[in-house]
Amino acid sequence: MSPTSWLPIPHGSHFSIANIPFGIISTARSQTPRPAVAIGDFVLDLCVFALSDGFRGLESTALDISIFNEKTLNRFASLGRGVHREVREYLQSVFRQNTPIPHVLKDDINLRQQALLPRETVKNHTPLQIGTYTDFFAGKHHAENCGIIFRGPSNALQPNYLHLPVGYHSRASSVVVSGTPVRRPKGQILLQRSGSPVLAASQRLDIELELGAFLCNSNPLGEPIDLDKADDYIFGYVLLNDWSARDIQAWEAAPLGPFNAKSFCSTISPWVVLPEALQPFRCAPIPNETSLLPYLRERRTDSVFGIELDVSIISKEGRRTVLSQTTSSNLIYSFPQMIAHHTIGGCPLEVGDLLGSGTISGTKPGTLGSLLEMTQGGKRMVQLADGEERCFLDDGDSVVIEGRCGSGDQDGIVGFGECSGTIIPSIL
Repeated sequence: MSPTSWLPIPHGSHFSIANIPFGIISTARSQTPRPAVAIGDFVLDLCVFALSDGFRGLESTALDISIFNEKTLNRFASLGRGVHREVREYLQSVFRQNTPIPHVLKDDINLRQQALLPRETVKNHTPLQIGTYTDFFAGKHHAENCGIIFRGPSNALQPNYLHLPVGYHSRASSVVVSGTPVRRPKGQILLQRSGSPVLAASQRLDIELELGAFLCNSNPLGEPIDLDKADDYIFGYVLLNDWSARDIQAWEAAPLGPFNAKSFCSTISPWVVLPEALQPFRCAPIPNETSLLPYLRERRTDSVFGIELDVSIISKEGRRTVLSQTTSSNLIYSFPQMIAHHTIGGCPLEVGDLLGSGTISGTKPGTLGSLLEMTQGGKRMVQLADGEERCFLDDGDSVVIEGRCGSGDQDGIVGFGECSGTIIPSIL
């Protein structure tokens, strides 16, 4: 249990007092979605907390407590990084063992019973209303691995890859929260033996291990965001599984890129981890020896985070196999660089927009972020713990992505919880 909080926090919890991530919840008793934060095995219902004058010790003049009666975090996010930081630090002080304001929650038994809810009893919702979802391709090792599979080692990376963050606009309406079933998609698939496509359910359904960033600020049409200011546009981070139908993608992608192969579902973890919680875990990205244009040249050398990432598959029999263990430092571009490039032509971003990092892979077996890489394009099988084999995902398979920073010190662990989804059959 955590010695720094009066609330019992289990050893190794992703939601230590050093974290305080924000999300949207509902309960069986109150089914209206509203904001909350995760702490240990509990969530603090911020709507109840605010209405009970829980923020009376906060001196901010920018905080209108009615924002905690919203069904999404968009309005709270729009207040900016300074307010987010202030609210997070205040809530940390509320939960500290030697809190200077014990009357706010620690000694208020009635409020604790109403506002502090077991996490297992709440339902999570998509934390923000997403206007636009843009998926990037910033995992260099994944890009190289895929390039080798499709074009060979000499042409693994496209000529533009080391000069700019490659990305494409995906479908915001199909971004779902962890735990939502994933319907196997249908689409046009090319039959090699006939040379003609058929409409069929994907047989090469894959995962993509990614990190996502939600935005908290906007820019006017025609006005790019300066790289040095781009970090202030990030509200927080989530885990992201950008499910991919590789056989549909192979036929439809040329010449414009992914469409139905990517738009059927993308899963995110429910709790948004604020940048302030991740500051101790900053690190350097993959070195880029190419001389970037000035608008993409970063001053700081620690522009990404060292988040430990795990991908597991749970077969329909319930047996779990860890497929990959890697780190989010395996990116060649940072999210601020993605934002600067996204807007360099004048594209306006908005509060609630979601950016995906692209698949994150290491360089060795056991560190890869997609089955496409693990199976070398479907040429070899992956062994599961129960003796089964997979080339791509079967119906009934569940994929679980987890991410955390920190080591044995449970007071400093910052985690994301789970980003999970179970494959259900295609509609015939």
